[in-house]
Amino acid sequence: MDNSGKEKEAMQLMADAEKKVKSSHSFLGGLFGGNTRVEEACEMFARAANMFKMAKNWSAAGNAFCQAAKLHLQLQSKHDAATSFVDAGNAYKKADPQEAINCLNAAIDIYTDMGRFTIAAKHHITIAEIYESELVDIEKAVAHYEQAADYYKGEESNSSANKCLLKVAAYAAQLEQYQKAIEIYEQVGTNTMDNPLLKYSAKEYFFKAALCHFIVDELNAKLALEKYEEMFPAFSDSRECKLLKKLLEAHEEQNGEAYTEAVKEFDSISRLDQWLTTMLLRIKKSIHGEGDLK
Repeated sequence: MDNSGKEKEAMQLMADAEKKVKSSHSFLGGLFGGNTRVEEACEMFARAANMFKMAKNWSAAGNAFCQAAKLHLQLQSKHDAATSFVDAGNAYKKADPQEAINCLNAAIDIYTDMGRFTIAAKHHITIAEIYESELVDIEKAVAHYEQAADYYKGEESNSSANKCLLKVAAYAAQLEQYQKAIEIYEQVGTNTMDNPLLKYSAKEYFFKAALCHFIVDELNAKLALEKYEEMFPAFSDSRECKLLKKLLEAHEEQNGEAYTEAVKEFDSISRLDQWLTTMLLRIKKSIHGEGDLK
């Protein structure tokens, strides 16, 4: 059966399901297995949704899953309702990001009500990603990452919480909310430096915290660097720490060339990503008349 055939069949199923729902509301329908009819309608909506998916009609699939979710709620099947809202969200993601968010939020409400915070957190991350890539609303993305981090922390899933918090910190720094970024980088750095498996990442977080300090104030950056070396001696030997010292020196002497040289040398061994490049440029701008990393 080709796609248009699938779509026709799906539309027929939708119409039949709606009839069943209507008849379950009638007096006689209520007497004779109203709930059974709603359950049958539920199944029909889900089947229709999957046919719409095969026909790649994502909006129609999302709508059909939504209808199923609402009937599950009517039947008091919370878990099934949440699952259907998530299915609806995943279908809408391909066609209507805002609708996808609405459905995922509906699922989150049910999961938090049931005390399923880890699953709720996972869906907050999906919403954050839609805000990042589809709707480009960074502040809303940050709010959902923060909520996910909170739920993960409450469930003692610290590494998942840290992942979300690092996203928040990176965006906070981009939005020039340096204090917020510093607090997160320091907190995650401190949490990871004693863990043999994560120790390697800790130097990166202290490096990023120091860069945020540096943009705000050179003296703060110096003091922060001393503090990090004391807390985490392994940081002293890192290339990141050596780079910071060279940059501080170049900045103090207002030597743009020395600053650029140090950055280039570091970049030749560990490629700088977009975030680091942005931060290093912001610092360089405070050296008289310097605006680029060339």
